[in-house]
Amino acid sequence: MSEEQRKYLKSLKINKFKVLFWQIVIIVSFISLWEYLVNKGIISAFIYSSPSRIILTIKELINNHNFFIHIYVTLKEVLIAFVMGITLGFIIALILYEFKFLAKVVDPFLTMLNSLPKVALGPLIIIVCGANIKSVILMALLINLIVSIITIYNGFLNTDEYKLKLFQTMQASKGQILRLLVIPSSYQTIIASFKLCIAQTLIGVVMGEFLVSKQGIGYLIVYGKQVFNLNYVMTGIILLAIISYLLYKLIIILENKLLRHL
Repeated sequence: MSEEQRKYLKSLKINKFKVLFWQIVIIVSFISLWEYLVNKGIISAFIYSSPSRIILTIKELINNHNFFIHIYVTLKEVLIAFVMGITLGFIIALILYEFKFLAKVVDPFLTMLNSLPKVALGPLIIIVCGANIKSVILMALLINLIVSIITIYNGFLNTDEYKLKLFQTMQASKGQILRLLVIPSSYQTIIASFKLCIAQTLIGVVMGEFLVSKQGIGYLIVYGKQVFNLNYVMTGIILLAIISYLLYKLIIILENKLLRHL
């Protein structure tokens, strides 16, 4: 390795450390300011809670054997809905790419469904599926599926036209074109769709838990609102923020590993 390469790699490490350092500074400053404002009575402890109260609430939930159950239920629902959304999104996008006429027919309906507030379908979902985990997963699926279809389908459409013509000139079958050109060319788009899908899935799961769940972080927030214990509400919000960040980081790690082997 040359001296220039060493300097470049060192600069990358230093820059990465600086980013991490300032991220930690922002988080610590926010938590400290939040605690200070509550202790001084500048903001209401009843409405906004405080970091110390959230820690006490987490301890209470752990002692009552509820903390890990709520996290487990939410993560299970997110995983199921995420896998279903990505799988169905890929299959439907493939069908739409293969049948262009069908894609033109359903395009306005996809746009309409994507813009429709899914919570408006909540009562219908409950009637159809019942007040159980099926309703939560269906709510999340309605939110993440359209995004997955549109993202992956657009990735297929952006396949290099010259390469497509080359394959067609060589009399490659439709299956060969899909398997050897279209899908491999869209790997980055497909992987990038994971980031959108995981975020939409978490939103959908929490919305579903608001409506029907008896366990999960969404239920914890609703329960806190019902009993006017906003410590539960703020604890649920903080847990969702942490889970969202961890899920995003897992997708980034998965993306880096997959792209490394392409």
